[in-house]
Amino acid sequence: MANVSSLVNESPILLPLNKDKTMYDGFVTVQERDFRLRIVLPSDRQLKRAKLHCCWQLKHLLRGYQHIVKQRLQHSDNLVSFILEFKTVLEVALRGHPESLSIPPPQYYSQLITEMEMLGWDKLLFIDSEFRTLRLKAGDSSEREHILTVKLKAKHPEESPECSADVPVPLDMAWTPQSTLEKLHSQFMLVLESLAEFWEVLDEIDRRTWVLEPERPSRADTMRRIAIGSNVSIRVDVNPRHPKMLPESCLLGAEHVVTPLRNKLNANMHMWNPGSSVLHNLQDVLEIEFPSPATHEKSSFSAECGICYAYRLETAIPDQVCNDPRCGQPFHQACLYEWLRALPSSRQSFSVVFGECPYCSKPITVKMAAPLS
Repeated sequence: MANVSSLVNESPILLPLNKDKTMYDGFVTVQERDFRLRIVLPSDRQLKRAKLHCCWQLKHLLRGYQHIVKQRLQHSDNLVSFILEFKTVLEVALRGHPESLSIPPPQYYSQLITEMEMLGWDKLLFIDSEFRTLRLKAGDSSEREHILTVKLKAKHPEESPECSADVPVPLDMAWTPQSTLEKLHSQFMLVLESLAEFWEVLDEIDRRTWVLEPERPSRADTMRRIAIGSNVSIRVDVNPRHPKMLPESCLLGAEHVVTPLRNKLNANMHMWNPGSSVLHNLQDVLEIEFPSPATHEKSSFSAECGICYAYRLETAIPDQVCNDPRCGQPFHQACLYEWLRALPSSRQSFSVVFGECPYCSKPITVKMAAPLS
């Protein structure tokens, strides 16, 4: 084991805490920055069984490098050589995390505490170990709960923070050096209120119909695929800024079922009333009543794919149907595309494959499947 003087020369502020020199505490200096470190050696002073206790900055910095540090402990001849190699690893880690070079000054933390006291600690859901990332809760007028994620910069409040939330519109938050978290939260509340009507429209659809996609909609989702009948559905995309206007719509299912519905949609489009909800308008123009959880089981609309025999393929559900009324077998777009493309009798034109239904041999086509998300 190298003597203490060698260690002092290499890391003068990492010193032994006991006479046996089995415990060292202090700092290692890399790129003019000091990092707190404690090393505890076993009684036989075998480095490979040593334990390292790092400050939170080191733990964050060494994410992804832990295996290298452990390896260096296993193979270093003595503590001095390990410290040399440990500092080399730190230099590499610092180059890979340039943001770690900027430690906020003390006034950053006092400013943050002052701002949180103004906002109210009850609004704080989470703060990370670096005091950079905060999650603030907010409730809208309909008691929906929302979360604003704020990532502060080292020069806060001079630099504007990064803000994100589960909302369907860009979160453009005004910020000046005089801004505070309280003002930021107030801006977020205004965004939530501007989207209240949008969420009311979608909440009604979620509550009163069988939504096939997305399976677990978030507050940022604008699309709903609503069941109409067995293997028949409509996909609507609601505009967050004008939620009660006619949304982009696409009917999905066998042509002999979809065509009459499409004709009604086109013929009755003039009946759309922006004063009514999207759900009410859809039922009027399509001249139907959507099946609801109160009247139907979801299994009535969740038929399995005729090729993979599963309902959900990652995030996708069956959206292709054989057009023969006597068949009507549903398929995932990706499954049908791969099945038809593998058949010697099929043919392809650009992104469309022409072939036969695997069940009834009637003609069937499918476009190239979009990548699964």
